[in-house]
Amino acid sequence: MSISAVEIKIPNAENVTVSEDTLSVDLSDGRTISVPLEWFPRLLNASEAERNNWILISRGHGIHWVDIDEDISIEGLLLGKPSGESQSSFKKWLQQHQSDLTSKRISK
Repeated sequence: MSISAVEIKIPNAENVTVSEDTLSVDLSDGRTISVPLEWFPRLLNASEAERNNWILISRGHGIHWVDIDEDISIEGLLLGKPSGESQSSFKKWLQQHQSDLTSKRISK
């Protein structure tokens, strides 16, 4: 008996929407996938402007948020994988992010 491998093509992201509690991604195959923002603590703690400052990377195979240095793969979203960032790494990022926000407010 022979077994043939099935190649699964991961669709590309075409558009991204981030609300107060949800990340939604429109895919090239017509689907929209939505996941809780809680899965991605950096996005959850980002401002609306930071959440909306995203770019598609790797021809739509991923999304990058410039201001918060967050990368999310479409494959990971489809597999239901939340952020793999450690708690200690996130805490360091959050402290720096809050410090940066405070500095921006003071300099205005």
